[in-house]
Amino acid sequence: MRRSEDDSGRELEHLCRRVKTIATLLAYLKSKARIMAIPHLAHTSCGIRNQDGVGFVDRHGVPLADWSKAAEPASCGGGSDDRASAEGSGVHKNCDAVEGDGDVDDILKSIRVVTDVMESLVKRVIVAESETANEKEKVRIGLEEIRRKTIQVESMSVKVEEMEKFAVGTNGMLNEMRQRVEDMVLETTRQRQRAAENEQELSRVKNDFESLRTYVSTLVSVRETLLSSEKQFETMEKLFAG
Repeated sequence: MRRSEDDSGRELEHLCRRVKTIATLLAYLKSKARIMAIPHLAHTSCGIRNQDGVGFVDRHGVPLADWSKAAEPASCGGGSDDRASAEGSGVHKNCDAVEGDGDVDDILKSIRVVTDVMESLVKRVIVAESETANEKEKVRIGLEEIRRKTIQVESMSVKVEEMEKFAVGTNGMLNEMRQRVEDMVLETTRQRQRAAENEQELSRVKNDFESLRTYVSTLVSVRETLLSSEKQFETMEKLFAG
């Protein structure tokens, strides 16, 4: 009977330790979850730091760019920081007290798995934020390039408009000059026609003058002939009279 009571007492004590251990593990997990919800505390808890010239690196020194390439290390749940946190919260002592208890071991493994998943999520958040920042920077650069190109296009449009105005003005000047040339050609043609008409008129005047001169010469010749004949008649009259 005494032995049965001792066994029952030990079993009850063991059960109490199991309950305390499980409660401690759950409290630790809850505390861990709260820490993971605060970025800088989550980084510290998972051993993630910002290294000069490299950026974010994990507790193993793996840079952020290689986090997606390497397999997720089971370090957050089983790492030195977590062991220290667990020991500080009494988890390690209680686990030793119930060592060999399958249920407690399963819960501890599950907590470590959950902790590893939380670290993985923290890393994924950091990677996503970094990629988002990179994409935002690319968008900013793209928008800046678009703005610069827009200014260039607007400047070119203004230059094209100025060139079009100059071309219109030049075209007007060319049309005016072409009209002047055409007018000059027409005037030259008229002058040539007038010159030809004047030349024909001059030719007619010359012909008329030659005709008149011939006529005058003929009249002079006739007059001289008449005068000569008259003198001959006078001479003959004088001869006949004597």
